Amino acid sequence: MRVGDVLPELSIAVTRTMIVATAIASRDFQDVHHDPALAAERGSPDIFMNILTTNGIVGRYVTSWAGPASVVKKLRIRLGVPNHPGDTMTLRGSVTAVDDGQVSVEVVGANERGPHVTGLVIVRVP
Repeated sequence: MRVGDVLPELSIAVTRTMIVATAIASRDFQDVHHDPALAAERGSPDIFMNILTTNGIVGRYVTSWAGPASVVKKLRIRLGVPNHPGDTMTLRGSVTAVDDGQVSVEVVGANERGPHVTGLVIVRVP
């Protein structure tokens, strides 16, 4: 692993079931993640993915590339546009630093409206 290495793209189809199931699994019962009518009342065109799901997807993206023995040491993300049912989020990443077994990866996950998530993941690799 070297600075400048590019991770393979990963596209994820965002479905209504995925949004609801992952919100429930992460104990996020906020209505905007499962009730379209209430999401609309709050100004959203539909339900949307929660931050915990996004966090998990970003971590999975980097550790799938880094290998099963890799360990996430730091994960820092910033949300942008929401992920709604029917969107496809495409993740891209590149290595920005390698230091004493730790690899820093900048990640962007975007859908049709723009970046959904940007962030940094630092993994320890054997």
